[in-house]
Amino acid sequence: MTKPLTLLGIESSCDDTAAAVVQGGKVLSSVVYGQTALHAAFGGVVPEIAARAHAEKIDHCVEEALADAGMSLSDLDGIAVTAGPGLIGGVLSGVMCAKGLSAATGLPLIGVNHLAGHALTPRLTDNVSYPYLMLLVSGGHCQFLIAHAHDRFDRIGGTIDDAPGEAFDKTARLLGLPQPGGPSVEKAAQSGDPKRFKLPRPLLGQEECDMSFSGLKTAILRARDGIVAEQGGLTTQDQADLSAGFQAAVTDVLIEKTRRALALYLAQAPATPTFAIAGGVAANSSIRDGLTRLCAEMGTDFIAPPLRLCTDNAAMIAYAGAEKMAAGGIDDLTLSARPRWPLDDRAAPMLGSGKKGAKA
Repeated sequence: MTKPLTLLGIESSCDDTAAAVVQGGKVLSSVVYGQTALHAAFGGVVPEIAARAHAEKIDHCVEEALADAGMSLSDLDGIAVTAGPGLIGGVLSGVMCAKGLSAATGLPLIGVNHLAGHALTPRLTDNVSYPYLMLLVSGGHCQFLIAHAHDRFDRIGGTIDDAPGEAFDKTARLLGLPQPGGPSVEKAAQSGDPKRFKLPRPLLGQEECDMSFSGLKTAILRARDGIVAEQGGLTTQDQADLSAGFQAAVTDVLIEKTRRALALYLAQAPATPTFAIAGGVAANSSIRDGLTRLCAEMGTDFIAPPLRLCTDNAAMIAYAGAEKMAAGGIDDLTLSARPRWPLDDRAAPMLGSGKKGAKA
């Protein structure tokens, strides 16, 4: 019987500094240091502040993860680290830390695509078999991916502009709600009337699986400005109603586009039809509930990882690194930090390209 690999994972792609130890499919430890308080005054993540915070915390994070797992570096089989995509200063902090540990110990170094970490989370938590359909929905990304292997993903749709998490954050700022926007908007929506404002459901008239959320954000801005012009400001109920309307619109778009993505996936006749969701927006209960009902209707298993593994964490990086390492994928000290790194590099870029490569 093959001994399961034990890997240290390091994640620092945005505003969470994380380290974890994973052995096979078991999470032995998972430590996350958030930066919400550092960025609260700015209404969003400031890359330079995030990078400095990663550099200050990452060593402590690794030490804590090893201690929680009851292990030392000599007990590990390898070190997995997010090598992109993400804010380059943060990614670089994690990569340099992992390189230093690898150079000092001789442990194999495995660079992991942050998106692959999210996309492979259902295999860590539920041992899902390939192929499965994944909706990766977060602050920076929104894609439908058919996962065939740890390094083979077919993108069949995604956002052509703002990601849902980004739209949640921007909507919260427009309504004067605290950051991060996702939890704030969801909480406000609980006491709101989702039918008070007529908000658009972008691209529902088009058959493909692509989505758009920029126009929805603009509609919230115009509705807000109309209220402010009429009564001089927003009441708590106005905030709740606008939040409820926005959340309902995002949910409707995601459910309908998922229905179409599922039809394409099921046409491939998978042996065990499975739909999974991951990323920070996967924590939204309205979206989860709607997708659960849709999967039941279409005869597909629905997998939603625990909330702590939906947002950025290092356990998913360690697991993705273990799959890559088991397949012979080991990097060396020339591993580079990448601000852009699409999972399906065969698909045309959805958000444009440039000197740094395709954005998504």
